[in-house]
Amino acid sequence: MSGRRVGALLAILLALLACGSAQAAKHRSPGPHVLAKSWALIDGRTGEVLTSHAGNERRLIASTTKLMTAYVAMKDLPLGKIVEAQPYEYEFGESVMGLQPGEKISVRDLLYGLILLSAGDAAHTLAIESAGSVKKFVAQMNRYAAALGLTNTHYQNPIGLDSKRNYSSALDLAALTEELEKIPAFAKIAASREATLRSLHPPRRIKTINELLEMAPWVTGVKTGHTWKAGYVLVGSGSRHGIRLISVAIDAPTDETRFSDNLELLEWGFKQYHRRVALPKGKELASPTIRYSGGQLPLLVGHTLKVAMRADQKPAIEVDAPAEVTGPIRRGARLGTATVTVDGLRAGSVPLVASRPVPAAGAFDKVRGWIGEHLLALAIAACAILIAAMLLGRSLRRIRLGKRVQ
Repeated sequence: MSGRRVGALLAILLALLACGSAQAAKHRSPGPHVLAKSWALIDGRTGEVLTSHAGNERRLIASTTKLMTAYVAMKDLPLGKIVEAQPYEYEFGESVMGLQPGEKISVRDLLYGLILLSAGDAAHTLAIESAGSVKKFVAQMNRYAAALGLTNTHYQNPIGLDSKRNYSSALDLAALTEELEKIPAFAKIAASREATLRSLHPPRRIKTINELLEMAPWVTGVKTGHTWKAGYVLVGSGSRHGIRLISVAIDAPTDETRFSDNLELLEWGFKQYHRRVALPKGKELASPTIRYSGGQLPLLVGHTLKVAMRADQKPAIEVDAPAEVTGPIRRGARLGTATVTVDGLRAGSVPLVASRPVPAAGAFDKVRGWIGEHLLALAIAACAILIAAMLLGRSLRRIRLGKRVQ
């Protein structure tokens, strides 16, 4: 084969390979484009990690430290409790509520200030009210971190001030937020764009500094953080079509990019879930027997059920239906339920309906059914009667023979 032909064949082969690579790239889902130095995205319902970069790397986390402050305070203090604000010397540029020493305020309103404003004076007051001192409260924070399995987390203060011993990781922050969002009161606070602090006199209106909440209607939180050493930090979350995601970006280059990074992570995550048919209408899932008249009644899926799931997930179906039914039953009558779960989480349910009508059983059917249900007992009774009759007959014959002999 000439060199020219070999060259032509190689060119064709390279073209085919390039075409195949282009097609594969076309169908392959690109990862999120994130500028932060460490980031993570998890399914907020299961804790499953969807994607991450340097997710276990220990880093300074600034005011996202206050997530654990909120967690400990909500475990130890009633939300409605009225407390006195503690004296607090804040650093230049630090976020505060501006509480006056001795000012009365509820724990709930302190938590609003803590999360929406990232208020250091709120964190300080909560720490002292909860544990008696900041030192004891920090010890509590570290005990809770250990109990939650946050192996790349340690706290030195409840505020988030820079310290080599105050650190966490993107995946640990996501896991902590997963636990926090299981608490309805926290979830409500974190998702709030603004709040009125009614325990203060006069009541005070505050607005969140978390700009992520203004970037999409489905965003549900959670917490900002920034120091010169930690960079720009943000823990975000969102909920769409029953899917709840938690995102984390640590050490983003600018204030704007920490928000855009989290929005990118959440939007990418939601795109991984697609609504697929889990149960088509008319699918038979149960066949209870029909009492008296016999036979079976197929139960069908009442309407198509679609659920959101990723390509690597498969739905599981749980059927709750009777083993036996009795007429009269009209066609389409609801007689059971099918529930679809994905990774153990309920994704939806549909009714199971009768595929055909079943008339009421007649007297003959009921008698026949009763005989069928008690056939064994009747057989045993008949045998017992037969045996008793045979024994009685033998006894009578013996008596008669005895009389003849006499």
